[in-house]
Amino acid sequence: MNSARTDVVVIGAGQAGLSAAYHLQRRGVDYVMLDAEDGPGGAWRHRWKSLRMATVNGISDLPGMAKPAVDPREPSSEFLARYFGGYEQDLGLSVRRPVKVQSVLREDTDPAGLLRVGTSAGDWIAKAVINATGTWTRPFWPIYPGQSTFRGQQLHVADYVSAEEFAGRHVIVVGGGISAVGLLDEISRVTTTSWFTRREPVWRDEEFDAKAGHDAVALVEERVRKGLPPQSVVSVTGLMRTPALKAAAARGALNRQPMFTSIEPDGVRLADGGFLPADVILWATGFRAELEHLAPLHLRGPGGGIMMDGTQVAAEPRVHLVGYGPSSSTIGANRAGRAAVAAILKLPGITPAPAPVSWG
Repeated sequence: MNSARTDVVVIGAGQAGLSAAYHLQRRGVDYVMLDAEDGPGGAWRHRWKSLRMATVNGISDLPGMAKPAVDPREPSSEFLARYFGGYEQDLGLSVRRPVKVQSVLREDTDPAGLLRVGTSAGDWIAKAVINATGTWTRPFWPIYPGQSTFRGQQLHVADYVSAEEFAGRHVIVVGGGISAVGLLDEISRVTTTSWFTRREPVWRDEEFDAKAGHDAVALVEERVRKGLPPQSVVSVTGLMRTPALKAAAARGALNRQPMFTSIEPDGVRLADGGFLPADVILWATGFRAELEHLAPLHLRGPGGGIMMDGTQVAAEPRVHLVGYGPSSSTIGANRAGRAAVAAILKLPGITPAPAPVSWG
């Protein structure tokens, strides 16, 4: 079977993938970037329209090209799709889409050998793979007794469109992260809500300083170095009490309750034995890394995660994970893309350009 050949395959064209492609192209390394989406923007293409640039968490500039002027009222999905698309075009990045990566296999076990990337558009043979597939396509749904009996609506935050669709219905929001509190703020403006989490979130009233952010990332990095599943950085840093969230708390929308014990046809059974009627359960329970296509490589260890050395998979130096664990923030994704390329340049058979290519 004929297969295309390249030095590096980058899987995913979100922030981490674009950063990696920038540094590969700048160093003159032959690569192709495969993206499953129909257009640019990565996971941002799917964010709900009400998530506007005024309320989205800080977005770092992509390397080599600053963000254009931001209208705080513009939906983040539209702004970032336009920014990423302009970045791809202006820098001439090699992106092929829509291409779904189905598997990554070893052609041999030699660290200087080759990997086969199987896709919906044929196979690529490469010396290294940079995986930047993110998490959006793998929403995490907890399982609770009686869940299938609920007669109302259940949805994950990945499927959320707008608060207006819930008007006149009581909405339970489950989760303790940024998405959960942000959607509680939004939905509580149009209808009644209840909030459930396993633990009380840690709230912060001041901005994170550089040391706090560094320490939080270091804790997540330590987990992946040990081969444990990564935690989100937010689970370590806690949640900021923004003015919008302070207003939501004043409305009573952030009165957290301990997790219910079961789900019944018309509501949930509370921890104290009481019953709460509900029409909607919105699971803001996070995402897991999209790594199923790497399963043939058997990278997961006994701890349930993948043991990492920086961005490099410890057991497979030809594979790098960017936008994973400690590099899941936008600034972390930029740094991870650069670090992955620096490590790949040391692999046998990778021949970079003698000096960085300069644009403009």
